[in-house]
Amino acid sequence: MGKLVSTVFVTLDGVYQAPGGPEEDTRGGFEHGGWSFPYADDDFGKFVEESFGRVGAFLLGRRTYDIFASYWPKVTDPADPVAGKLNTLPKYVASTTLTDPEWSGTTVIGGDLADEVTALKERTDGELQVHGSGALVGSLIDLGLLDTLHLLTFPVALGSGLRLFREGAVPTAFRHAGGRITGKGVSIQTYEREGRPTYGSFALPEDV
Repeated sequence: MGKLVSTVFVTLDGVYQAPGGPEEDTRGGFEHGGWSFPYADDDFGKFVEESFGRVGAFLLGRRTYDIFASYWPKVTDPADPVAGKLNTLPKYVASTTLTDPEWSGTTVIGGDLADEVTALKERTDGELQVHGSGALVGSLIDLGLLDTLHLLTFPVALGSGLRLFREGAVPTAFRHAGGRITGKGVSIQTYEREGRPTYGSFALPEDV
């Protein structure tokens, strides 16, 4: 059974929206698209290459899928560590509106998300990876389906945009499983889902 693994880029104030380019996602009048670009370096590239080396299949939200489908099929070098996997391995899109995907190897899953993703995990050899797709990742965490979260925090705060951990999300505890800092200050931290949080108090004990 494969693990469900998510990689998400966020700012210091938790924004995941449009890290890759100015026109990627302007919902809500978002004006900061492409905010991750200045922080790309060899350390960042090494992490991406390592991650894609473990993938067995991809699970994407509709918006991220459309962005990827407009770019990666044009990268035809089979040795490219990202394009080589995206263009050849199975891709599953969680969508109720996509009906005729043109990117080879794409399957639309539009039924019950919990049932569909559980079945995908059971038949995937290697990691079932989610890249970007912040709204989908939030739903997978709420459903208790996400196993591993690679959270890449970039040293920038934007003050607006869609947040990964939104108001009303299901409380979830994670265990830190490793991390590194890139030369340009991107914090790459890996967390394993632990279940529900536990609580306590730092209050002093009552005098006896």
